[in-house]
Amino acid sequence: MILRIMAMGALLAVAGLVRAGDDHLTTLQVGAEVYTNVNITSVSATEIFFTHSRGIGNAKLKNLDPALQKRFHFDPSKAGAQQEEQAKANALYSEAVRNAPPPRRPPPAEPEPQPELPQRDTANGIPDHAIKAKSFLNQSAPALQIEKWLTDQPDTGGKFVLLDFWATWCGPCRESIPHLNGLQARFNDRLVIIGLSDEMEQQVRRMTNPKIDYAIAIDTHHRTKSEIEVRAIPHTLLIDPNGIVRFEGHPAYLNVKNLEMLLTKFAK
Repeated sequence: MILRIMAMGALLAVAGLVRAGDDHLTTLQVGAEVYTNVNITSVSATEIFFTHSRGIGNAKLKNLDPALQKRFHFDPSKAGAQQEEQAKANALYSEAVRNAPPPRRPPPAEPEPQPELPQRDTANGIPDHAIKAKSFLNQSAPALQIEKWLTDQPDTGGKFVLLDFWATWCGPCRESIPHLNGLQARFNDRLVIIGLSDEMEQQVRRMTNPKIDYAIAIDTHHRTKSEIEVRAIPHTLLIDPNGIVRFEGHPAYLNVKNLEMLLTKFAK
């Protein structure tokens, strides 16, 4: 599969987001905390992310004074809707994790037992589950747009790519890391896993537990994430060597049995 890695350059901001350097505040007060020399890096429906004289930070828009809420286009109804969507996605993923056995790494010669999920089989033989993103199943994957690799850039030639949208603040994302580590170790000869976060580099590097054993990159401009219209994380795409998406959704549904089936079915 050929992935087009686009260099960072002069790009338009994603709708609804503020690009790094677009907004500067001399001071910012959040509750009893006062930040100085504040540069806003991005704004979501619920939060602002910024750098300040002591490092990096974020704050809920609902906790800012009305003037700043207006400045950053805070809409309580949109914020509530996004929080509700994320809460539903988190609950779905947490339930799947609770029902799954603890991840383990058996020798490659010994098949790993997997739980049978009670959903009906749908596209490509994976149990049916809702996704919070635009569907690309059995279609060409969007170009992977990377701002910076935080690990060595992996060689994806001739391999499947599992692209995982995640963030350090997302509990279900962190819970899925051991599972993804296990998949990378087991299918290393056929699979490259890439974790893509839209956070600042310092935030991602600061998270050391759980340890990530696969490739990590950032794109603070949210380009690929916005093209796929990801509304809740974690969200993963399995892309075959010809650039076609063969799985999309929560990584909990891509267990060893299902992944082995897809790697075999859609190999060159």
